[in-house]
Amino acid sequence: MTNTHLPKPEARRQLLLQLLKQHKQLSIHEMTRQMGCSEATVRRDLDLLEQTGEIFRTAGGARYDDPLRGISFHEKEQLFWKEKEAIAAKAASLVQQGDIIGLTGGTTTFLIARALKDRHEITVVTNAVNIAMELAESKKIQVVLTGGVMSNETFELSGPLAEAKLDGLHINKMFIGIDGIHHQNGISTHSELEARMTSIMMSRADRAIAVFDGSKANKSSIFHISPISSLEAIVCNTPLPAELQEACARDNVTLHIADGEPDAL
Repeated sequence: MTNTHLPKPEARRQLLLQLLKQHKQLSIHEMTRQMGCSEATVRRDLDLLEQTGEIFRTAGGARYDDPLRGISFHEKEQLFWKEKEAIAAKAASLVQQGDIIGLTGGTTTFLIARALKDRHEITVVTNAVNIAMELAESKKIQVVLTGGVMSNETFELSGPLAEAKLDGLHINKMFIGIDGIHHQNGISTHSELEARMTSIMMSRADRAIAVFDGSKANKSSIFHISPISSLEAIVCNTPLPAELQEACARDNVTLHIADGEPDAL
């Protein structure tokens, strides 16, 4: 399909997007070869496409971010692992002895659980089977696992059984894994069921803390969870874009940068 009515850069970016939709994932080298342009041009186009939320940058390339396709836990493991470890360590520093914390599913929240394994006298409420199993050997941590139907992609439990389990529970600090955070649209995720579970868990919590790597900033996924104003804090590995920082300041949301000094909530 031709795009002669569009400016050349826009036509080139649409062609690049179509290639990523077709192949799902490509390296920079593959994109430069198929597009017939320089690596610098491809990288600039990827930067612009990433801002739309349609693609996801990976080490050495990019992947088409199809909102209708669930991404498995093992696929997510490969993306920004070191950054997520730093975010998890920072988030774990906010947990104090005696806390009842909530963890949604996700790779970053899984790493928070791993960072908390040697802590004493905390309770973890989660709807993620892999998080519960990660904490199973910790004799000093009480784990509350919701019931429900498990997603084979994310290991998260959802549905009426999971929602019913949350009735009457109280959580001090709720750590939320997300797929997008936008200054106008708030926090969001790819799964309708997971969005609903997260929203219910947040309603049972005193404080809600979103944890995410910088690739999620100013992105909107398909299913809304809540506005930014519902958050107490966020933990990220990079400073936020200006519009998102302004939204957080307006709503009194505290920003914790992963490489900073430990804080307490």
